[in-house]
Amino acid sequence: MSEVRSIAQRGDLFGQRVREHWAGQYGRRLDVLVAGCAHDHPLELERIEIKATGVDEDQPAIRMALEERDDLVAWSLGDLRSVPLPPRAFDLIQLSFLLERVRHPELVFDRLLHSLRPGGLVLLRMRDRKSAYGLLDRITPAWLRRLMWRPLVPSGIPGPLPAVYEPLTSSDGMHTFCLSRGLMILDEERNTSGPARASRIGRAAVKAAANATRDRYPASHDEITMVIRKPQHHFARVI
Repeated sequence: MSEVRSIAQRGDLFGQRVREHWAGQYGRRLDVLVAGCAHDHPLELERIEIKATGVDEDQPAIRMALEERDDLVAWSLGDLRSVPLPPRAFDLIQLSFLLERVRHPELVFDRLLHSLRPGGLVLLRMRDRKSAYGLLDRITPAWLRRLMWRPLVPSGIPGPLPAVYEPLTSSDGMHTFCLSRGLMILDEERNTSGPARASRIGRAAVKAAANATRDRYPASHDEITMVIRKPQHHFARVI
């Protein structure tokens, strides 16, 4: 079984928000949907009971990673625009490095939000299409990504997975989406976590892309992290 990576370790942003949400639920168990479950494991927080369900695309690398896990009560793979998801069944959605690799991400995100209870939180991590890393990831041909994946990326990370990067996968795109759905962005951070950065060649390529674009696509980050809240109000758009 692969090493558990607790999302609460990332500056404890997600952990702090989940603790606040749990306190508002009078300490009951939290139901979590892990979307993009090939990358993130369910949160591990003291005293908080979590029941986690996984969902992701049906890709060979993802299926192989999930078959080695026993920390999800259930998981399903398939077309995320139609995969069965019970309405308003989850308190939290961990949405991890998924939107940048699917087509029609707005439709996928809407389906996930439909399964989130009013007042629930989305813990979002995605690659930024407007970063140097995101630019390289989406313009590199698929055959070259397959060839370079193992030499550049640490072992144990599933991939290479598709690199689509539609406009939603940027800060501006996500802000526009949330505004149109009545969602509230509570927190936003930029981080560096791209797996290819682990190699000297990968870091040099990212820096070269930033220089070639005169920092229009910066090398300072590759990941956008957000905490998003679904509204409680009845007059907000029903998702």
